[in-house]
Amino acid sequence: MAKSNEIKYLTAIKTEKRQKKYCRFKRYGIKHVDYKDIEFIKKFLNEQGKLLPRRITGNSLKYQRKVADAVKKAREMALLPYVTDLLK
Repeated sequence: MAKSNEIKYLTAIKTEKRQKKYCRFKRYGIKHVDYKDIEFIKKFLNEQGKLLPRRITGNSLKYQRKVADAVKKAREMALLPYVTDLLK
């Protein structure tokens, strides 16, 4: 029989905290987004070649606009495809 001082409580399962999203441009001091740097621009695109939204990438509005312009220029110069099945 259990003793009265051995009371066990149910506790919530400990979960790891998510890392807070941050604007990598502000953190690393990147001032200019180069449309010729395709590997860097691909980080902001999904597999179909669509731009990832700010809520997922963590970019600030200013730099999300610069990324969008860089992607548009890269597509126009045929460095990136407009539509694809597997970009990454």
